Amino acid sequence: MTDTLKLEILEANLQLHKMGLVIFTWGNVSGIDRKKGHVTIKPSGVSYDKMQVEDLVTVDMNGNVIEGKYKPSSDLETHLEIYRQFPKCGGVVHTHSRMATAWAQAGVDLPAFGTTHADYFYGAVPCTRALTDAEIQGAYEYETGRVIIETFKNNVIDPMAVPGVLVCGHGPFTWGKTAMDAMQNTVVLEEIATIACSSLAINSKTSAIAQVLLDKHYLRKHGSDAYYGQK
Repeated sequence: MTDTLKLEILEANLQLHKMGLVIFTWGNVSGIDRKKGHVTIKPSGVSYDKMQVEDLVTVDMNGNVIEGKYKPSSDLETHLEIYRQFPKCGGVVHTHSRMATAWAQAGVDLPAFGTTHADYFYGAVPCTRALTDAEIQGAYEYETGRVIIETFKNNVIDPMAVPGVLVCGHGPFTWGKTAMDAMQNTVVLEEIATIACSSLAINSKTSAIAQVLLDKHYLRKHGSDAYYGQK
């Protein structure tokens, strides 16, 4: 993995801490070199305050350590399964950010209540089913990845149009074309989860925006005829 890619993964991890989306050693960011089949991820239990690029851990797609002096994040197998099944994904983030985790603990999908949501997620952010006892007691992190994939396949959701999920009783995972994209999607997910809670507090009957408005806001930014931003 190139030094540039490792630096991006380090910066994405540090940004989570700077923006208050992780505390202590919670959460992790990874990135993948698709040509080599190598994934670099935050080390398990290492403080963000002290983390350096040489502390990151690089593994192959089977989780075997290629480079690094520390153990990789305990969520590694979830990241790897997302990379295996979502081939356009270049970075994965997991946090226990407050409001997104609250939605995950409530076990419900996060609807697209407004255009802020629609700018980044093309529809509701789904919540997975709860893992079974056997899944929890078995290869837990791998099974977490499997239930994420199951949720997207069963609901026919494009993972790059809805680049995030709420794992029931656990917390959010997001992804993107790069580690920094995935980090940005995490920030947005936390913001729209917070806004959604405020909307429901004001009006408990708040409903999802119309499909035409969802289409307009998502496609003007992400569609083939997108016109948001500079060329």
